[in-house]
Formats: sequence, C-alpha cells, structure tokens
Amino acid sequence: MEPVRRPSRRSPGEPKELPVVGPEPPLLPMNRRQALKVMAIAAAAPGVVSCLGPEASEAGGESAGAAAAAGGPRPAGTPWDPDLLAPVVPWERSLSADELESLAALCDVILPADERSPAASALGAHDFVDEWVSAPYPQNERDRVVVQGGLVWLDREAVARFGEGVRFRDLDADRQRAIGDDICYLPDAAPQYEAAARFFDRVRDLTATAFWTTSEGMQDLEYVGNVPLARWDPPPPEVLRHIGLA
Repeated sequence: MEPVRRPSRRSPGEPKELPVVGPEPPLLPMNRRQALKVMAIAAAAPGVVSCLGPEASEAGGESAGAAAAAGGPRPAGTPWDPDLLAPVVPWERSLSADELESLAALCDVILPADERSPAASALGAHDFVDEWVSAPYPQNERDRVVVQGGLVWLDREAVARFGEGVRFRDLDADRQRAIGDDICYLPDAAPQYEAAARFFDRVRDLTATAFWTTSEGMQDLEYVGNVPLARWDPPPPEVLRHIGLA
C-alpha cells in the first residue's frame, strides 16, 4: 500500500525553507516496502562493512560506486544491496518428519486453536523450532539435543501412563494436557520431571516467538503497529516537554 502523503507543516516562528541551489534531483517513486528496505539496509550496512575488512570494504565501495555512476543497479549481495525481501536459510533442517509431527502436537498443546486464532502448528511454529535448532551455532545445537530428547521422553511418558504402543501425538487433548501439566513450570516440577520441564520451557518460548510474530499472532495480541494510518497526530506539547523535546 502506498504511504499517505501529507502536506508539510511549519510551526509559527520557524524559519522558512531555504531555496534550493541548482536543479533538484528527480524523486524516484518509492512504496512503503521499498522505504522499509532502504531503512533496514542503512541500519545494517555499517556493521556488515566492518566485518568485511578494509580491503573488501574498499573494493565493495568502489564496485558499488562504479555501478551507481554508470547508472546501473548496485551489485547484489554487497552491504549496499542485501536481499532482505527473499532471505535464504543457509543450513539444512535437522528434525525428521516423525519428530516434526510430534513437535507440532506439542506446539498445539501450548497454543491451541480458539475463537481468536488458529493453533500454533497451523502457523508453522514447529517449522520455526526446526529451523532454530538446526542452526550451526552452539546454543542452537544444545537446544536441538534438548528438543530431540524431549520428544522421545513424551512418547515414553505416554506409554508409561496409557499403555504400550501409545504415542504422545495420538493422545486426546485431555491426556496430552495431563502430561503437559506436570512439566509446564520448572520451579514446581517434581524431581523426576525436571529435565522434561526444561525441554517444555524451551519449546514454549520458541513456539510463542513463532506464533506471535505472524500476522495472525499479532491480531491475537491486538497489536496495531505496522499498519498504515489515515491520520497521525503528533504527541501533545506536555509529552514533548516531559521528554525534553519542546
């Protein structure tokens, strides 16, 4: 959606705008998504350049400058043109299809469907957890061990409580919640459930992160940000004075 253009306003006593010396550069059309991309690039580029080293940074700056001077697009993949609109996860997923099915069941115990929003698995929470635990970083690798071990524990606990051949994901909602109730809060967990409670705690945090960063999750929170407004009124004078801006 195109941003709403509003006329500029000048406060009483504010000096008039200075005349432009020389011809003004042409204004390129830019929609809201492009504007957000530019702001994200501007915020990220200095840190990315510093990681490249002086030689790479200098070379990248020269090649980007040459492309701009020639009127062509900047080279893709440089700090000046990261592909923020089509990100790629550069590692393989590590959870099996069987583990994902069990994980989806647990995500839905944590955040089931209701009249406000769909269940967590319908929004891909289990896929987010898979992506997280598959990342090749020490903390993520430790989380993978916790998650995979916890999924095995769920099935063993289902067998211990409800008989041979039973799997956690096949239990009805009441029986799944009965297991979840014993591991949902680490400080109250019995000694034999402490490891499982740490597993549940990690999956709950990741599930919540996945769920409430989707459009449906934001609607569930009644979050009103990231939407165009027909009118925006600036903060009242007393607020500006309170924070030292007036």
